[in-house]
Amino acid sequence: MAKKTKKQQPGGTPATVALTAAGVPYTVHAYEHDPAHPSYGEEAAEAMGVSPDRVFKTLVADVDGSLVVAVVPVAGSLDLKALATAVGGKRAAMADPAAAERTTGYVRGGISPLGQRKKLPTVLDASAAAHPTICVSAGRRGLEVELSPTDLTHLTEAVCAPVARA
Repeated sequence: MAKKTKKQQPGGTPATVALTAAGVPYTVHAYEHDPAHPSYGEEAAEAMGVSPDRVFKTLVADVDGSLVVAVVPVAGSLDLKALATAVGGKRAAMADPAAAERTTGYVRGGISPLGQRKKLPTVLDASAAAHPTICVSAGRRGLEVELSPTDLTHLTEAVCAPVARA
């Protein structure tokens, strides 16, 4: 699809609304979501024909009683201890899916680091800096946005830290 930078298109999500409002260049990638696929992120990478190290998943964790967003490559997994350290915490565990959905305003498999109902502290895996653009959920299963990691870091006020493991 064409880049969208000025005008909100019909069927937009809070993530694309936030990107448009910020005037950040991005590209929307839509694909047919298969509910039977075992991994939302791997499905996105396959459907878009993009390397899994450039497609990032958005995970919500509980660090010392507070929700935190981690954005890591779909090719790896989240290092919970590293996430806790990155935000100055001691202990991290994956958040309850219902709490993650309620707080972000998105459904599991479609949680975007952008345009969340309640802005959460965000940590972007340091590997994102190796790519000119990365893909993250646009806020709906089957919809991704491609943007620069610098823009994502700025818009989410993210900390960049090595929080993924292969």
